[in-house]
Amino acid sequence: MPAAAGAHVFRNAVVTVDDVEYANQLTKARLVPDTPIQTQRTLVPDGVVQDVDSTVWTFEISGLQINVAGGLAKALRDAAGTQIEVTLQPKAGTGQATATFTVLALMPEFGGEQGNWLTQELELPVVGLPVFGLST
Repeated sequence: MPAAAGAHVFRNAVVTVDDVEYANQLTKARLVPDTPIQTQRTLVPDGVVQDVDSTVWTFEISGLQINVAGGLAKALRDAAGTQIEVTLQPKAGTGQATATFTVLALMPEFGGEQGNWLTQELELPVVGLPVFGLST
């Protein structure tokens, strides 16, 4: 059996927030689903009852903390408490997989440790569900 097509290393991604590209400031950008499953086992050998709840999504980002115009940290700080639109495309180019979604902007970190890059790490709650498609 041949290797699966479409596998690639995560680099040369596209991450836009309110139509501004920020991939050059990020080291991590991923959508993470959380789907709670309730399981109840009964006393009979095959007695299992399960309920699958609605999926809640989180957008996890890590990267440089750039606190001036053009920086994602500044943009998030300016938009804190409001909803912003994000597009995540793991591989640049036409016909590539994309996810478009809305997140609630949260305050990023500010400052850091002497001698280290200023970085930020956030888990932004997704409002509703992502829309998956292909880039044009």
